Amino acid sequence: MYSDDPTQWIFEGMAPASEAPLQVAVARLLGYGWPDQVEDGLDNLIDDDGIVCLPALRSELPASTRLQTLLAQAYGDDWSPHVLPKLLEDVGCKGWGLDRWLADKFFEQHCKLFGNRPFIWHIWDGLKNGFSALVNYHKLDRPLLETLTYNYLGDWIRRQQAGGDGSEERLAAAEALQTKLKLILEGEAPHDIFIRWKILAEQPIGWEPDLNDGVRINIRPFMTVGDVGKKGAGILRAKPNIHWKKDRGKDHPDSNPPWYDLGPEYGGKPGDRINDHRLTLAEKQAARRGDA
Repeated sequence: MYSDDPTQWIFEGMAPASEAPLQVAVARLLGYGWPDQVEDGLDNLIDDDGIVCLPALRSELPASTRLQTLLAQAYGDDWSPHVLPKLLEDVGCKGWGLDRWLADKFFEQHCKLFGNRPFIWHIWDGLKNGFSALVNYHKLDRPLLETLTYNYLGDWIRRQQAGGDGSEERLAAAEALQTKLKLILEGEAPHDIFIRWKILAEQPIGWEPDLNDGVRINIRPFMTVGDVGKKGAGILRAKPNIHWKKDRGKDHPDSNPPWYDLGPEYGGKPGDRINDHRLTLAEKQAARRGDA
């Protein structure tokens, strides 16, 4: 069986054969592969760490240049000067370049295509000419977020400190973004990850994401750490349609749910499946030590 729909597990990961070739190409550039991914000859173009900055940074070419190179190789003999304009027209961006599409439309369309559970995250500082990076969420462990915060963004900050036209505004925006990323790394409430079905001792301390907990849970600090652009989007380029209201249904006391009694604290009843909760680092650390 085969599907040309990249939202299906049986999709084989080939951009030219896809219903959404630009989305597939970005995912491949960032190192994402589908379960039935076939050999497509693109391994030499895939980013090593899963971070691709939109501006040229750290001896890497701009994201748009890298993406166009990957598309040309993926299409092979079928690539021509007419292909890219048609691909952009097909996603409602007639007359645009890849750079503008990546900056302004990619993430919004990515969220829509993949049911508001994005796996390529567009993190930015709120400026059109500021710091902006695509990140493969499946690789975004603590070391990679530290790399984004201190290496990629740090290099951008040092570039702005060196001076130049408009650098003061870019420097302020970049430093503000770095502060927000540090808050996510630390994970102090209200910038923590709360997982309703895990006991206190199993809650992550700082940025310790478990992919099995899902995008809705792990993306939360990036959306609630403070907006730099669109309201409610946090440091993401667009706002996925994600909320943390209580889930439908109720937990049964006999199932020994870890947060069964949390409901009344939020105006509900025991057994309510509350997601909008915060835990301090002190609470989590005490639980791991066995003090709570």
